[in-house]
Amino acid sequence: MLRHVLQSLARHYPQADLTIVRRAFDLAVAAHSGQQRVSGEPYVTHPLAAAQILADIGIDPIAVTAAILHDVPEDTEYSLNDIEEKFGAEVARLVDGVTTLSKFSNHTHEQRQAENIRKMFLAMAVDIRVVLIKLADRLHNMRTLSALTLDKQLRIARQTLEIYAPLAERLGIWSIKWELEDLAFKSLEPESYRELARMLDTRRKGRESFVEKAIETLRPELAGAGIEAELSGRPKHLYSIWKKMQRKGAEIGEIYDVYAIRILVDEVKDCYAA
Repeated sequence: MLRHVLQSLARHYPQADLTIVRRAFDLAVAAHSGQQRVSGEPYVTHPLAAAQILADIGIDPIAVTAAILHDVPEDTEYSLNDIEEKFGAEVARLVDGVTTLSKFSNHTHEQRQAENIRKMFLAMAVDIRVVLIKLADRLHNMRTLSALTLDKQLRIARQTLEIYAPLAERLGIWSIKWELEDLAFKSLEPESYRELARMLDTRRKGRESFVEKAIETLRPELAGAGIEAELSGRPKHLYSIWKKMQRKGAEIGEIYDVYAIRILVDEVKDCYAA
């Protein structure tokens, strides 16, 4: 797991000295020694997975170091002072921020309270990387939700839809938002999730092919018009399709925008030209 984290960081930060990340790994392994997750896995796999999520989206080595250490002061004999002494004030500040945010997100299903908590998260996080670490922490917890009891799964999934997915959206981290929503949808509406996944899976190759062909058509047209652009496409995620079906009272066959193509350009005028 450490090797994969380091590879992702090196891809985004080829000149960075990653010694601090290796040292954080060594401390986390020692600190969490003997601890297990509910699934039976060594506990240290969780902070490492959170660190991997951040490394993959290009977050800096200091924040990734803090992600590896984010549960150490709360769950082990090492204190926040130990973290600061070994890794510096910046890492310790991020770890402390994640601990503080965690205390505010334990109980809420009421929408107005959820909005207050989202605002509190953003207001309290002097460094936005604290929120990013918390999002990565939650995403890995959602990926491994099945190990928990059903009532805990439902509570955490609702909280994810109310607090964490909207936070990811507000910060523009779409890949995390979409995955959080789909994982929460899978827990909260398992039958609807399975049925929709089954129906879309039969059309997946056609959907992906459509996106690829559209991009192939658009790219030379944009270049011919002198527009520099980045193009990306994806089949839309299950939760967004399901929400649209609910809102319109429609069947899947009546929902046509099941894919999206994004064109990123440098200037507003290029949007209109595109």
